[in-house]
Formats: sequence, structure tokens, C-alpha cells
Amino acid sequence: MKGIILAGGAGTRLYPLTMVTSKQLLPVYDKPMIYYPLSTLMLAGIQDILIISHPGGPPRASSTSWATAASMACIFPTRCSPRRTAWPRHFFVGEEFIGGDACAMILGDNIFYGNGFSRILKNAVKNAQENGRATVFGYYVNDPERFGIVEFDEAGRVVSVEEKPAHPKSNYAITGLYFYPGRVSSLAKQVRPSARGELEITSLNDLYLQDGKLDVQLLGRGFAWLDTGTMDSLVEAADFVRMIEKRQGIKISAPEEIAFKYGWIDRDTLLESAERYGKSPYGQHLKNVADGKLKY
Repeated sequence: MKGIILAGGAGTRLYPLTMVTSKQLLPVYDKPMIYYPLSTLMLAGIQDILIISHPGGPPRASSTSWATAASMACIFPTRCSPRRTAWPRHFFVGEEFIGGDACAMILGDNIFYGNGFSRILKNAVKNAQENGRATVFGYYVNDPERFGIVEFDEAGRVVSVEEKPAHPKSNYAITGLYFYPGRVSSLAKQVRPSARGELEITSLNDLYLQDGKLDVQLLGRGFAWLDTGTMDSLVEAADFVRMIEKRQGIKISAPEEIAFKYGWIDRDTLLESAERYGKSPYGQHLKNVADGKLKY
């Protein structure tokens, strides 16, 4: 399966921070924002990952950690898309990269956390590759009118999906993480402007729903979904990560740790990565992982 990280936003809501650096390089507590969506795809077992950015993104990101792909045993090609590219059209930008493979896509400012999340992600991969079905993730919110919303019947079956409805039919938002079966680029070409006059990812999800091939995995108690698109949400996400890491003595979204855990890199490569981080707590964490101090 292929993976795509959408890192194309200019981050205007984060000015002046994003006037001097890429949004995906902003810190979320102790690591760059890009580490979080990258780790999510890696937890799903995905190593071939395309980063889609706007024209000003890759040059400013040339020195970022995703250039250390060898230390994570992953491939990170990049593509540029015009500013304000509609979500379904990102599959056109990455069409050659995707080929006929199944593909997962995640928004570059989304953070997910929860025990057993890797198992859920791997099930979504299997669902796409073996069953030819799409999987999206639902999360309860208090302000559903701000999101794409999924509606269920009394038996818990998906009835409809709708983007930012004036009168939401449920409180379950569709998060910024999607798993699609092969040839998603072809289906994305069928998406037409919605009633809001925009090309929307919800319209693509609705095509799968109408074909009877859309599954919704709810992220309930014990799971957290955060975005980092505003100043307040960026700080709130950093506070959340800090609290979990301090209380549990672990690191959320450490790509090198995931690569080592999955057997993609050996202990020597992990220790080389740890040395690059110097005396930082992140580097020490990787050393602890290499020394077997953490049990899984």
C-alpha cells in the first residue's frame, strides 16, 4: 500500500510562524509536526510515502527530518500541487506514484493517539487491499457543522456522509485519515463540485458509499484526534503530547522507533539516529528503545 501526506497548506492561520518555515516543520511539543502523520502511516505498515506540498514547501523543508528517510527505511518522494488544490485532485498529483495500488491519505496537521491504533490501521489496510473497500474514521465532536459528518441508521450502518452541514445528522466527524482500494485516482476523477460549489473529499467518500464499499471505523474512548491548524489548536496539541509523554515516559510518534519495532531498521541504524539527536530527550528515548528498556 502507498501513503500520501498532504502538506500543501500555506498555513496562513499560523502567520507569522509559517512566514519563515513550512507549517509541517513547526514544533508540536518536542518534534516537528510532520512526525505525527508520518508515524500514523508507518504504524499501518506503509513505507512508500508521498509528501504533497505547495510550491514553496519543499525548498523550505529540504533540511527537514523526512530527508533522513534511510534512518526509517522509508521512501519519501515529494510533489508540488498548486495552492488551493481541491482534496480529490491530490490523487491526480500523485497518480503516477499510486499506480494501481491501494492508498492511504492523511492530512499533514492531524494527530492521532490511542492504544491499539496500529491494529486498527492494519485492518484498514487489509480491508482496502483484500476486500476492495474504503475505510474512514469517525470521531465524536461537539461542533459537527465544522466537519464532514457521517450518519448511521439504528443498526449502526452508514447511511450518508455530508460536508459541513447546516443541520448535522450526527456528531461523528470524519477525520483526516482515509484508506482507499486500488485505482482511487480513477474514481477521484468522477468527483463533481458539491452543493457548496467545491470539490470535496466527502464527495469521493460518498461515491464509495453509493457503491456499498465504505466502512467507518469509530475512534471511541481512549482515542484522541487533534488538528494543529490554528494557534490555539497547535498549543493544545503540544500540551496533550507533553502530558502523555511525561505521565507515561514514552514518546508519541517516533518514526525511528516504529521502523525498529517493525524490523525495517536494525539496532545500529537506530543508535545512529539517536546520536544525531544529541543529548535531547528524543535521542535518549531512541537509545532506550535500542537497549530494550521499553516493552511492547
